[in-house]
Amino acid sequence: MLGHHYTRTFLETAVASMNAGCNLELSYGMRNNVFMHIPQALAMGNITLQMLRDRVRPLFYTRMRLGEFDPPAMNPYSTLDLSTVQSPEHRNLSLEAAVKSFVLLKNTRGTLPLRAWDLPGKRLAVVGPFADNPRVLFGDYAPVPEPQYIYTPRRGLEMLPANVSFAAGCHEPQCQQYSQAEVVGAAGAADVVVVCLGTGTDVETEAKDRRDLSLPGHQLELLQDAVQ
Repeated sequence: MLGHHYTRTFLETAVASMNAGCNLELSYGMRNNVFMHIPQALAMGNITLQMLRDRVRPLFYTRMRLGEFDPPAMNPYSTLDLSTVQSPEHRNLSLEAAVKSFVLLKNTRGTLPLRAWDLPGKRLAVVGPFADNPRVLFGDYAPVPEPQYIYTPRRGLEMLPANVSFAAGCHEPQCQQYSQAEVVGAAGAADVVVVCLGTGTDVETEAKDRRDLSLPGHQLELLQDAVQ
């Protein structure tokens, strides 16, 4: 109704949705949502009571299977705490999933992987707006974990036996305010430079598309300064 103008009123929208098989509304938080007009549609004969029952039945069947109506004591998940969620087994599984999800597009001269035994005495620079900003590391609809369990690239690299320096260059993905000297200074004194760039939900998310795939703001300039 609001975006595509397929319908004209909430009542018409409720009837069209029900007839199409929709049984759940993701509302906008308005007090007068679309499906609040179902009783009116039922009273006017636009939908039948049997159709309403058919739409409701799978919703409550699913909720029952999920245990939403069971006492909390019957739900095994209610006893889980951080000692379980952040157990060594789960953390190792998360690490394995992260490693296996990496996509390596190019590896000139076998630069990667960095090996711990090659790093003592080496100077690493980690630069970019995604190098040490936990807030921007999570995608849309992603749960945000406890801060102590968030490992930014900088925090992870500082665990290696190397001298690690850091320069954000710009502190937000939009990268409108860029400190070139900061990046050039850190990268120029390093043996290895790790550049952390991207978009994040500040730049693109649901209902916030972009016109092109270019790096935002001065990020391309930051990359060029870091690798020259």
